[in-house]
Amino acid sequence: MKSNYLIYTISLAFCFVSCSKSFLEITPKGKFIASKVSEYDLLFQNTTLINTGASPANAQVPMGDEVAVVDPYFNGAQLRTQRLFRWEDKVYNDDEDAFEMLAIMPQLYTYNKIINEVMDAQDGSLDQKEALRAEGKANRAWTFFMLSNYYGAPYSAATASTALSIPLLTEADVAKTSFQRATVAQIYDFMVKDLNESIPYLPKNPALRTRMSRAAAEALLAKVYLFMGKYEESLAMMNQAFSNLPTTFVTQLYDLNTTMAIGGTWGYDPNWALTSYQSLYPPAWNNIENLFPKQHGLNGWNSELSDILLSPEAFALFSANDQRLKFFTPEPSGGGKFAVPGLRRRNSGTQAQFGLRLAEMYLIRAEANARLANTAEAIKDLEALRVKRMPIEEAKITITDKNLLVKFVIEERLREFALQGQRWFDMRRLSVDPIFAGKEYTHIYYDADGKEKERIILRPERLTMRFPEKVMSENPGMINNP
Repeated sequence: MKSNYLIYTISLAFCFVSCSKSFLEITPKGKFIASKVSEYDLLFQNTTLINTGASPANAQVPMGDEVAVVDPYFNGAQLRTQRLFRWEDKVYNDDEDAFEMLAIMPQLYTYNKIINEVMDAQDGSLDQKEALRAEGKANRAWTFFMLSNYYGAPYSAATASTALSIPLLTEADVAKTSFQRATVAQIYDFMVKDLNESIPYLPKNPALRTRMSRAAAEALLAKVYLFMGKYEESLAMMNQAFSNLPTTFVTQLYDLNTTMAIGGTWGYDPNWALTSYQSLYPPAWNNIENLFPKQHGLNGWNSELSDILLSPEAFALFSANDQRLKFFTPEPSGGGKFAVPGLRRRNSGTQAQFGLRLAEMYLIRAEANARLANTAEAIKDLEALRVKRMPIEEAKITITDKNLLVKFVIEERLREFALQGQRWFDMRRLSVDPIFAGKEYTHIYYDADGKEKERIILRPERLTMRFPEKVMSENPGMINNP
């Protein structure tokens, strides 16, 4: 009975209150009554912690440069979708909440509460308390990573100490109303600190895939280092993550040559897939590639919506027999034809998965090795992934030039995560990368006849989103992005 009441109060605490005067934007309707170690542990047993928001929370999908749009579908898209695609300054109306915060801010509140209180729990061993606090810290680092890649400047060693990111929120205090933005360096340093402090106390073998493992925290730290341009540190940490993969549940790459075969284990049907969508890709908590499951729930751009599409230029990056192409269809939802050859609608799965998958771990290690001129090791990881995505003869890589190999890794990331939101975060970090200096990012809007209607060029200012007016009016001392 008591645990049922706890779950009830937890679910209430995740409610949003639109009139909140806090950057946290939440007010718990009940009270967290956790006082025992088992009750703090139960706070992690909540499926809402897996979701970074239901559609349309995934703003990074339409902002990636692998997307294009065409009428009449884009003309009927939500206003927010149209603004995101155009990289406009204002995404939300003055009275609207930011979808990017709706799920993440309550999660941050929960993690801060566990971190700050669990050591005073009435029972349990010191080791149990340390493990729960470590799990909170590692998850908090994830929320900071997400928020900083929405609202903070891209990390650059030259500007990190002065460029602004997000407020450094470390307290579960909804009464606080005054917030100052931390610098990019402060946020990234804090993520590194949280993860380094948590790793020694996290279990190698958590009971569930949805709980933080030591390897997951190490892989997340490797990703943070990658975004900081600290490639040696990223490589060392990812090697450590691979050596600590859990054994209590399966963690391995799917072989799409098998799962996506006609009549294969995922039930792929090329005729049905043309006009509708198939579940195919497992949800985050059942996905054996997931080491750290996070997803955007009910992502319409993965299934029935035709307003955000894979561009012809991105489609051309796939080889002919790449099984990942089967996640896309050349037809709009319900049938018909797109006016532009090469446009593709993603039609598999109902969520965009945005946690740490084994596929990304291989790609992070490959990129770190390529940047350090360890080309043979980089190719080894790339081919280990690609042979699970296409026939072996197409999976082979013969690139020997370091910079060209880095660019190939980035393209492989696009192929692996097309229309899943990863591309936007990559675009941000590549904007301060000398290898990609001068690259221009564009979106093309086609009319119903297939002619170019509008070409949008990404301005440097919009590598960061502006805080919505509602947040700014409730926190007048906070500085907005330009």
